[in-house]
Amino acid sequence: MPRRTLPAARGHYAERIHGSRQQQRRRIAIEAARLISEHGLRDYHRAKLRAAERLGVHDGQSLPRNDEIESALREHQRLFQSDTQPDALHARRMAAREAMRFLQRFEPRLVGAVLDGTADRHTAVSLHLFCDVPGAVQQFLAEHGIPCEIRERQLRVDRTHERSFEVLLFTADGIAFDLTVLPVDALRQAPADRSGLRPMRRASLSALEALLHDAGAPAPS
Repeated sequence: MPRRTLPAARGHYAERIHGSRQQQRRRIAIEAARLISEHGLRDYHRAKLRAAERLGVHDGQSLPRNDEIESALREHQRLFQSDTQPDALHARRMAAREAMRFLQRFEPRLVGAVLDGTADRHTAVSLHLFCDVPGAVQQFLAEHGIPCEIRERQLRVDRTHERSFEVLLFTADGIAFDLTVLPVDALRQAPADRSGLRPMRRASLSALEALLHDAGAPAPS
């Protein structure tokens, strides 16, 4: 006669499985944060997959959410990069301010790690620019002697749809810049963030200047 599992025993087993997965998620998030911080791997999805592979975890339900990785990244930076990360972040916010002034005709918005405070020496300054004229941003850069690499990026414009947008990459004064060119009407609604559930956080030039002022940076000239 087959042995039956009592409800209490099943509940205890489920709790053990849940606890084990929580531990695995935490381990993967910590390893992903290390890969991001020490190796410049900025794609959270790739970072979590690589971390899981390195740890020998093959259970997809044990993969951490992006917000868990960001929390682990902040903890890693606090513990291991407290003497370098704040300076790298400040340098990139200052570079972002200058770039946004330079690109002001394209209504720039700061996004990503430089805005959320997790930027380090590997991080590019990521800006969203808004223009309906194809090639206008690239031409503007060329007119000012700034060569750039052109790529494309998929962004989720709502919960179910993605679109491709032009991306321009260049380096200035040792800092990488990543410019995504969106149509002007995208000013009204930001693409989805990494979770796919909320609009991406963006900051205008005035918001960045306020952020720098609050952090003790020199007042904008």
